[in-house]
Amino acid sequence: MVPPALGLLEGQLPHSREPGLRGEVLRGGASRAGSAGHCVWLPRAWGCLGRTHRLPAHWSAFRGPEQRLASFLWPAQLGGCGVLGVGIWLAATQGSFATLSSSFPSLSAANLLIITGAFVMAIGFVGCLGAIKENKCLLLAFFLLLLLVFLLEATIAILFFAYTDKIDRYAQQDLKKGLHLYGTQGNVGLTNAWSIIQTDFRCCGVSNYTDWFEVYNATRVPDSCCLEFSESCGLHAPGTWWKAPCYETVKVWLQENLLAVGVFGLCTALVQILGLTFAMTMYCQVVKADTYCA
Repeated sequence: MVPPALGLLEGQLPHSREPGLRGEVLRGGASRAGSAGHCVWLPRAWGCLGRTHRLPAHWSAFRGPEQRLASFLWPAQLGGCGVLGVGIWLAATQGSFATLSSSFPSLSAANLLIITGAFVMAIGFVGCLGAIKENKCLLLAFFLLLLLVFLLEATIAILFFAYTDKIDRYAQQDLKKGLHLYGTQGNVGLTNAWSIIQTDFRCCGVSNYTDWFEVYNATRVPDSCCLEFSESCGLHAPGTWWKAPCYETVKVWLQENLLAVGVFGLCTALVQILGLTFAMTMYCQVVKADTYCA
């Protein structure tokens, strides 16, 4: 049984109502029962009790969510930092990792990694600080931000599967518009990206190699479309070019690796659900502690 906290001076620990037991306060928020001979470590949120009470040993379990949440978020922080670093490196050194879309020129691989890494680090920092300080506002902010991200990801996934055909048509139209920027000034990243895709996937054009005829206004394709690369080989006969459409080729490759993508998505969702659970559990316990202390 916990003795009443009212009317006690800070740093004192009263006699327990249990006969023969007397406690003393330890640094770091721990209390020890003299006759029981064991320590109970208390969260900072229980400071009003830790300075004045010997709490039952099973109450030390309230430190669990704090430790789990902090341990859970440190790897996320490091992962976000790594993603951010890779994004900055790509933006600074690899112009080939650029967008293929003319409608969203800033939607490059480097920019996506930078935004994702910075966002993960920011959310993880809020969660870690809230767990260490046991701050209700920070814990609630972390919970709401993580919940917003989870719902946004779920919404995007649902819309993607619901409107797959429309997305396919729009993507192909947008990519064909992007072909007209190939080789133009200020679009080195897009030019390199198309060259890499056509060389690695052995394809040419978005839906057909004839897509390039509209770009050059001639029967010509980029040299990256050639079966055997050579200078100005794109001016040769169509028999020397790759015939497979790049859009369908890349789409088939993604479908072949759908299992890996699905596993990654499920793992991400599981990590987010665990983060939401730890954050809300700790938030509720801090609220209960503040209510008890009041």
